[in-house]
Amino acid sequence: MTSHAVSLPRRLSRLVRLEHTVFALPFAYVGALLAADGWPGTASMAWITVAMVGARTLAMALNRLADAELDAHNPRTAARELPSGALSRAQVAALSALALAVYLVAVFQLEPIVRWLWPVPVALFVAYPYLKRVTWLCHLWLGACLGLAPVGAWLAVTGRAPWEAWLLGLAVALWVAGFDLFYSLFDLEHDRAAGLHSWATRFGEHGVFAAARAMHVAVVVLVAVVGVGLDAGGWYWAGLASVAALLLYEHRLISPGDLRRLDAAFFTVNGVISVVFCAFVALDTLL
Repeated sequence: MTSHAVSLPRRLSRLVRLEHTVFALPFAYVGALLAADGWPGTASMAWITVAMVGARTLAMALNRLADAELDAHNPRTAARELPSGALSRAQVAALSALALAVYLVAVFQLEPIVRWLWPVPVALFVAYPYLKRVTWLCHLWLGACLGLAPVGAWLAVTGRAPWEAWLLGLAVALWVAGFDLFYSLFDLEHDRAAGLHSWATRFGEHGVFAAARAMHVAVVVLVAVVGVGLDAGGWYWAGLASVAALLLYEHRLISPGDLRRLDAAFFTVNGVISVVFCAFVALDTLL
């Protein structure tokens, strides 16, 4: 079956990789649960979910629009919906507008402060795709985009963001930046040939592994400091131990010169990390 024969909703879903919402959405729930130190309310959790799905769909659609020409020249991405012609730029632009509308509707159902701050993540989303053209620090920008998830949810529930919220956001940012360094290895040779910037093109495979290890060690430390600040219970600490073990496993899956299990290290393990930590935080705050 050709990509054009697939229904439009499925093509749009493939474009934005809707399943990858699992990276950020559980950490938004973590922020909301910790902010309330219990159940934040069904309405708040529902609107946070809608806002996150809208925001992430907008971010991915904008990314695909900005990168369409680059994707067409990269063998790994040439079959994506825009360069392959399965979707038109007008269709993806319409999806972007719809996602922005969904995000705004959700934001305006939450605490008043987030109604003023909604342009912040949108600005980060718009800028991110272009950074690889100018700086190898683009991974940290992506981390900042997802690191806003727990901070934004904290604000959405309580109207304030204490230092624990910001440290949790920084932990998420470093977690994302660290695994995005691994992701950059998929396109190392292409990016070098195309003159694009990434940590991999600047520092090579060994530099990627060293930086990712440092970032992920910092994640564990930061989440521990958050737990101390919140006087978290045993389930929280069990969740942190699980995250530390999963990060260690991720780093043991691959090594410089052996990237055969890079897909598993990037997609599977990190999806499990976010869901598992969210589950433990839920146990800690709700029981």
